[in-house]
Amino acid sequence: MHELILLRHAEAVPIEASGDGDQQRPLSRRGEQEAQAAGLWLATHKLRPDRVLCSPTRRTDETTRLALAAIDNAPVPQPAEEIYDASPGELLALLDQHNDADTVLLVGHNPGIERLVALLVEGRSDEFRGMPPGALAVLHLNGSLEPGNARLDAFWSP
Repeated sequence: MHELILLRHAEAVPIEASGDGDQQRPLSRRGEQEAQAAGLWLATHKLRPDRVLCSPTRRTDETTRLALAAIDNAPVPQPAEEIYDASPGELLALLDQHNDADTVLLVGHNPGIERLVALLVEGRSDEFRGMPPGALAVLHLNGSLEPGNARLDAFWSP
């Protein structure tokens, strides 16, 4: 893997408004716009993943679907149960299983996503700066998938 794109799910409706619990919360209208904007940003910057890993929640599924709609010949997303409520170490273990892909897009949740960015770039997961809903981080890996072994090439948020 040479490039890793991390996308935090876009804004979801509050748990109280969904009535179905955390895993079934849909995107808000604003969240739908954020997800579409993230996809347009990826397409404009000619970033096309070879593999897409997505948390199994409704909000990450909707974010993924809306973002990938802007990318020609986007791969079919692969649901990955491990992403939901994952630590940076658990996310690294999952990504290590997909090291054969050149560019991976992982769609997930905070705090795991923002801590993974910090771990890969800074070498420590306690140095995270935050990733708002719908934000993207594009990392270039300098060899293996290890702490401190990545460069943050781009950061975008709606």
